[in-house]
Amino acid sequence: MMLFSRFKTSILLTSLIGVLVIITLAGLMTYFDDFRIYNSYPVSVLIISFLLFLGCCLFLIQFHLERYIFSKVKVLYDEFYSDQSQINQNSLNRDAQSLTMSIQKFAKESKLEVELLKVKDNYRKEFIGNVAHELKTPLFTVESYILTLLGGASEDKELLDKYLKKAAQGVDRLNHIVTDLDSITKFEAGITSMNIEKFDLYELIKEVIGLLEIRAKKKKIDLVFQKLNNEEVLWVNADRKRISQVLMNLAINSLKYGVKGGTTEFAIGRLSKQKILVRIIDNGSGIEEHHISRLFERFYRIDKARNRDEGGSGLGLAIVKHIIEAHKEKIYVQSTFGVGSEFSFSLTESK
Repeated sequence: MMLFSRFKTSILLTSLIGVLVIITLAGLMTYFDDFRIYNSYPVSVLIISFLLFLGCCLFLIQFHLERYIFSKVKVLYDEFYSDQSQINQNSLNRDAQSLTMSIQKFAKESKLEVELLKVKDNYRKEFIGNVAHELKTPLFTVESYILTLLGGASEDKELLDKYLKKAAQGVDRLNHIVTDLDSITKFEAGITSMNIEKFDLYELIKEVIGLLEIRAKKKKIDLVFQKLNNEEVLWVNADRKRISQVLMNLAINSLKYGVKGGTTEFAIGRLSKQKILVRIIDNGSGIEEHHISRLFERFYRIDKARNRDEGGSGLGLAIVKHIIEAHKEKIYVQSTFGVGSEFSFSLTESK
C-alpha cells in the first residue's frame, strides 16, 4: 500500500493520458468516415499515439521511482551522519569508490575460494583413486589364493598351509589399511580426543626399540638410543598410546629405507625450557627434495614397490602428523638424498 501511494501520481497521470489518447482516437474515427484497418493514415496515428502513451508512462514511472529510491537512501544517510549534513556529490563519489573496492575484494575472495575448491576436488579424486588402488592389491591377493585352493590345490597339505598364510597376510593388510583410514578420518573430523597423562618418555622409547629388534636384525640395522644429559627419567605430558604409535611409525619408516650395516637412532634434544625434541635419525638412502613437501599426504609413497612389499598402508606419516598436531606440537623433517633422514617432533616436558 505504501508503494502504491508513492506512485499514485504516476498512475493518475498515466490514466489521464490514456483517456486523452482514447478520446483522440474516437475523434479520428468519427472524422474519417472511410476508417478501415487497412487505411494507412488512421493506423499511423494509432501507432504513434500508442508509442507516445507508452513513453509517457515509462518516463513518469522512472521519475517517481528515482525520487522514491533517493528519499530512502537519504534516510539511511541521515541515520549514519549525526550532523544531518546534506548529501553532496563528493560523499556519493567516496561511497561509490568504497562500494567498488568492496565488490572487487569480494570478487577476488570468491575467485580464491573457487580455486581452493578445485584443488580440494582434485585432492578428493586422487584420494579416492588411491584408496581403491590400495584396497585392490590385497583383495586380489586373497582372492587369487582362495580361488586356487578351491580349484583343487587344497588337497596338497603343504600348499594349503602356504596359501592360507598368504591369504591371512592379505587380510591383515586390509585390516591395517581400514584401521588407519578410520583413525585418520577421525583426526581430520576432529573427533579423536587425546588422553593426556604424565609418563616416562625413556621407558616408552625402550619399549618401542624392544618391539623393533627382530625387524632391525633382519635388515642388519642397529637401534641406538641417546638420552638427554644422561638422565634416567624424562617425564612428559602427552597421550602415551598415541606417542608410541608415532615412534613406531617413524622408526618402521626409517628401517624401510635403511641400509645394511646402518643405524636408526632415537635421540632427545631440547628446544626450550619446557619443550623437548624427539629425533629419529638414520643414515639410509635419504629422500629427494621434491618429495619432502608431500611426505605427510595420505597414500603418498616415495618408492611404491618397496612400501607395498613391506606391507605399509601409505597412511603412517599422515597419521603421525595428525597425532602431533592434535597435541598442539610440531613435526619436522630433514633429509639429504644418499646420506640419510631425520624426523623429529616436539613434546611438553612435565616437571
